[in-house]
Amino acid sequence: VQLQASGGGLVQPGSSLTLSCTASGGDFTFTDYSMGWFRQAPGKEREFVAAINWDGSSTSYADSVKGRFTISRDNAKNEEVYLQMNSPKPEDTAVYYCAARAGWGQSKRERDYDYWGQGTLVTVSS
Repeated sequence: VQLQASGGGLVQPGSSLTLSCTASGGDFTFTDYSMGWFRQAPGKEREFVAAINWDGSSTSYADSVKGRFTISRDNAKNEEVYLQMNSPKPEDTAVYYCAARAGWGQSKRERDYDYWGQGTLVTVSS
């Protein structure tokens, strides 16, 4: 199973950016997995950002991004998970990772995830 995150780059504070994550692999059935986004800022440990269950009916967010970021998924066509980042702040600067967890329920814990993408860098700066 391979997860490919994309969409990172340089973004100005207060603007918007959407990250995407595509999953592929012969035995990977997208709807068998809940998905999550994590991030790691320079000099800090990786932390939870957002998670979504298998059908998108349940989501959770870190307090630091609640109300600004939105996680969603497309099970029908693209089999992708997205992280829409509205009003990003300089403290949101980090490498963002997507992850897949076997099972239908979402989780905020890194150890619950089975597969990880390579990360995409988001830099929030004017």
